[in-house]
Amino acid sequence: MTFGDFVSEQRANLPIHVTPEACGGKTYIVTGSNTGLGLEAAKHLVRCKAKKVIIAVRNLEAGEAVKAEIENVTKIRGVAEVWHVDLADFQSVKDFAKKATESLDRIDGLIENASIALDRISIAEGYETTITINVLSTFLMAVLLLPKLSDTAKQFGTTSHLSIVVSAAGFAFKEPFDKVKDDFLRKMNSPTNANMGSRYPVSKLIQIFAGRHFAKLVPIERTGVAVNFVNPGLCKTGLSRHGRFLNRLPIVGMGLVLGRTPEMGSRTLLHGAVAGKESHGCYLSVCEIREHQLPSWVSDEEGQKQGKIIWDEIANVLEKIEPGCLSKIL
Repeated sequence: MTFGDFVSEQRANLPIHVTPEACGGKTYIVTGSNTGLGLEAAKHLVRCKAKKVIIAVRNLEAGEAVKAEIENVTKIRGVAEVWHVDLADFQSVKDFAKKATESLDRIDGLIENASIALDRISIAEGYETTITINVLSTFLMAVLLLPKLSDTAKQFGTTSHLSIVVSAAGFAFKEPFDKVKDDFLRKMNSPTNANMGSRYPVSKLIQIFAGRHFAKLVPIERTGVAVNFVNPGLCKTGLSRHGRFLNRLPIVGMGLVLGRTPEMGSRTLLHGAVAGKESHGCYLSVCEIREHQLPSWVSDEEGQKQGKIIWDEIANVLEKIEPGCLSKIL
């Protein structure tokens, strides 16, 4: 994509795909929905007559404030619920998934929006925190909730959706994936090898590589679940708030000039949550399937091999966190 194409897409007035007809009576989970894109997506879902919208957040106080805001704006009460989940804690993710599976009568859409961008290394659950949150916990939640999503699709004769929010920024970082080695996720813990300036986009690229292989393992014809990967574009959000000021400055500056509003960016998430069956395994951007925008080194045969290697390593970690979780979906 040229810079001109990027600017044109950033300035596009994106459509709103969610409607009361599409969302009425359905249940959605939106992670990281106490701010930014997740908050705006939750508002739209409540406004479109969803039966239940789970605001999945680490900070319950912030979540309750968001719930009050949503109810005040939409004038609809009793739909938004605040649930705790900390993606830096695998047990918290497991507890959340167990609660959702057992207490919700249906899950029609899981929007995995929560991510973190750090510029200093830290460790959570034995892995660099960005990898723990953006990669391992994101896929752990996907694997644990896929059976409920599938049951919902089969019970109600619908298509459920599992949307992971990725980023085109990852396509600028091919080099770390030229030769993926065993245990590469844990090797990213090393302070001497960790380039934290690129860690966030690299984590998003890992999501795309691994997620596309994961989607092949859970075909929509068998599960009834459309698994897709949504690029929201450059948005004016607080994603870089954990970074140091000088590191944040270029991102904030670019966002001020070309960034979408959180509401406009949220429309891409909503598209992923209602997209057709043909979106399964696909890269979505500007509220369209945009497979042609994937670099060839991601989509070609070699890229698919890399995706399998990356997914297999993630899968090994997931099996250690929750033994037997993959056998329930594969």
